[in-house]
Amino acid sequence: MKSLLPTLAACALAAAAGDTPFAGDWMGTLDINGKLLRIALHLKHDDGRWSGNFDSLDQGARGIGMDQVEVDGNKLVWKMAAAGIVYEGAFDPASGAISGTLLQGGGKLPLQFKHAAPPPPLLRPQEPKAPFPYVSEAVSYPNPQAEGVRLAGTLTRPKGPGKFPAVLLITGSGAQNRDEEIFGHKPFLLIADFLTRHGIAVLRVDDRGTAESTGKFATATTADFATDVMAGVQFLLKRPEIDAKHIGLLGHSEGGAIAPMVAVRMPEVAFLILLAGTGVPGDETIVQQVYRGNLAGGASEESARQARELERAILNIVKAEPDAEAQQRKLMALAEATPGLQQILKAESPRLNSPWYRYFISHDPRPVLGNVKIPVLALNGAKDTQVDAEQNLPAIEAALRKGGNRDVTIKVLPGLNHLFQQCKTGALSEYESIEQTMAPEVLDLIADWIAKRVG
Repeated sequence: MKSLLPTLAACALAAAAGDTPFAGDWMGTLDINGKLLRIALHLKHDDGRWSGNFDSLDQGARGIGMDQVEVDGNKLVWKMAAAGIVYEGAFDPASGAISGTLLQGGGKLPLQFKHAAPPPPLLRPQEPKAPFPYVSEAVSYPNPQAEGVRLAGTLTRPKGPGKFPAVLLITGSGAQNRDEEIFGHKPFLLIADFLTRHGIAVLRVDDRGTAESTGKFATATTADFATDVMAGVQFLLKRPEIDAKHIGLLGHSEGGAIAPMVAVRMPEVAFLILLAGTGVPGDETIVQQVYRGNLAGGASEESARQARELERAILNIVKAEPDAEAQQRKLMALAEATPGLQQILKAESPRLNSPWYRYFISHDPRPVLGNVKIPVLALNGAKDTQVDAEQNLPAIEAALRKGGNRDVTIKVLPGLNHLFQQCKTGALSEYESIEQTMAPEVLDLIADWIAKRVG
């Protein structure tokens, strides 16, 4: 009888899940070169159809949708096309586990799941809760410059008649929803709520190919995303509740590079707010990001400098060599003495050669900033390890003033990280554990600055 116990337990699990072993919640851990990432898997079987989503708990990302879930007997396959993720696994009745492989960007990692509920999300005390003292409307509109792209979002505006100033929010890098949801935080929801309560309409939008917006995200560049923002400005210009003379853009991180690109092409844009925006080429930003990130993570000064120089060497090869195969040979030669690094570079090859990455590392925002003549507010956290304030804010200010802009406000905010949270080190690992979504003084500063320019 002892040998039958695992089989009976597996049968009980299957019965509890609705005659299939896969439905329900699962937990697994990815080992990425010694860095452990917990993955929570949620699978449903309704009306003969499989669906699901997953959480990357240690990255603070929850409810990530799957494009496809397939079950054939004891075999499971699920896919997320935007990130190039494919998981293939099989249920083992003896252990009650799903064992398989996660494939992404040419890399293959073993990943086993066991039935378990994920831990509850951390508290987010600043997250706005309904009912709201303003109008919140679901909207959508096409991008006439990009076939198949229709942007979906939320427009919030004060109650009552009148023409209100408006701000369009622009997300940072990576596929993000209208709330710029990351690490369990919803900074754009917070900003929209705060500004709308202060008499300013706000439009926030899902990135193309993300959530409710259509189009293909994976092949788009920063310049393509700029056309999505232009479509958003055109949408606001047609709204009778919006003051067409006072439409501004607020961009975070990569959004801070996109906002000036739109402003120089659309004279209808009245002002810009750049939150941790870049002022130097993308490769310089990344190199400094590696250095600051290593220091924040506890590395020595010497080790951080070595990591910075290695990153610079890698990016020099990527920028100089457009042919993927030739590039890979040069990168393998660079990492010849480090087999582990060679494996990472092989897995990263699709990303390094993606249209977005190639555009980002080559784009210099300074010539664009030099053509911006409208009021600009540029903010950065002093402990931002992703977009270094000391590297980028002086470059932004210099470019704007060189171009003759007379309304430039630059501020370094002590103790704040890339998300403008009060933090200890600025390391990415802190983002999720910090309950604060955004320091209140940042919200006050933004609202006051806008009020002085829109009357």
